[in-house]
Amino acid sequence: MSTVTRTELMQYLNTLLSPSEFNDYCENGLQVEGAESITTLVTGVTACQALLDKAVELNADAVLVHHGYFWKGESQSLVGMKGKRIRTLIKNDINLIGYHLPLDVHSEFGNNAQLAKLLDIEVTGGLEPGNPNSVGLVGQFDQPISAEQLSQRLASVLNREPLHIGFESDAPISKVAWCTGSAHSYLPKALSLGVDAFITGEISEPVVHTAREEGIHFYSAGHHATERYGVKSLGEHLALHFGIEHYFVDIDNPV
Repeated sequence: MSTVTRTELMQYLNTLLSPSEFNDYCENGLQVEGAESITTLVTGVTACQALLDKAVELNADAVLVHHGYFWKGESQSLVGMKGKRIRTLIKNDINLIGYHLPLDVHSEFGNNAQLAKLLDIEVTGGLEPGNPNSVGLVGQFDQPISAEQLSQRLASVLNREPLHIGFESDAPISKVAWCTGSAHSYLPKALSLGVDAFITGEISEPVVHTAREEGIHFYSAGHHATERYGVKSLGEHLALHFGIEHYFVDIDNPV
């Protein structure tokens, strides 16, 4: 098994994901410094305690996640739950690396690109036309499918039954927009593009009425479930590129 230096890994990731192009809600990149030499990498959606404990068990030198730490507006004090997480990393000399919006957007390893691949959607553009870093995407199915078939496909791919808010129509779904995670506020953007359906991770109360009255199929497929696949694919890529060991750890989360 090969080893990569922390410096080399971070240079590669920052070149690949271009975090400086994003005005994000958190720091992207290296969040907690650990060992300089990395042989074993653990990836996961969120840097929760359960993921860190598994990383310790696997003798990981680095943990790469989509949801890291140090979000805007949160307390800077390292106490309680947050203090325990940081102590686990430092005590075991584990690097914590987090990429939020850059990992949503990336055209190959991004959460949205990976979801399109899993659902067999051809990407045709961004949910925010004119924005090269559009977080959400728009695409189409090769063959139109029914609303029920899309529900079944989501359930099969994500191993989670989606919440479908529909309307009375037998018209098939051809054009679709999606944005992983918590992006129900993007529904108006999807409507403006004339899509048949919008897929995201979470839902809010007003969305139900908007979807029904505007005549669009809305799918809430799980924040965690829709965002598993970007960091997983990125970890697999890094393992091949650098020859290091990689484990994707899926900590169950029903939201």
